Amino acid sequence: MSNSRIQLLLIIAVAIGCFFIFDLQHFFTLEALKSQQQTISAYCHKHPFFSTILYAFIYIAITGLSLPGATILTLAGGAIFGLLWGTLIVSFASTTGATLAFLAARHLFRDAVHNKFKDRLETIDAGIARDGAYYLFTLRLIPLFPFFVINLVMGLTMLKTLTFFWVSQVGMLAGTLVYVNAGTQLAKIESLSGILSPALVGSFALLGIFPLIAKKFVEYLPRD
Repeated sequence: MSNSRIQLLLIIAVAIGCFFIFDLQHFFTLEALKSQQQTISAYCHKHPFFSTILYAFIYIAITGLSLPGATILTLAGGAIFGLLWGTLIVSFASTTGATLAFLAARHLFRDAVHNKFKDRLETIDAGIARDGAYYLFTLRLIPLFPFFVINLVMGLTMLKTLTFFWVSQVGMLAGTLVYVNAGTQLAKIESLSGILSPALVGSFALLGIFPLIAKKFVEYLPRD
């Protein structure tokens, strides 16, 4: 492993270690957010620019390091910044963090995985080159697939970074809107599990699968 990879791995390991050693995860709970909402909102009202930058930085760091807390941060975006501004900040911060995780996985592990599973990975890369954007869009719309896993797995493929970024942003937008909107009514939320109903999850899944089905259907249409 090259020096740059070792250094990056150490930085990531130290950052993740500090997160758990100093018990920072207790700040990213529904109870903590609800108890501190008024204090945080008052501070953000006095310092809007700095608060926006700080919030975006924390969101990018959490998602980039694949740490738990993105859901709570998304709710916080709605509670603090409102639906429109909160959605805009979360959309770009989440996509930026996801892309950093994607690039880190590619830089750290792509070569090793490719050397060990060359034939299989070449087959996967061929499929990604052909339908990668569709598959990524589908995965982003189905909440059953953890977003951090998608970031890391896609980093091991040859999917283009720009494609990953814009498809992720579009694919995550619906879910972002749901959670940011829920955050605007934070006092009414009793648990995170109640935000996404089974019907809503099913709707997202159908919306994600539709482009793949449509593409396959067009491929099988008779050509003159």
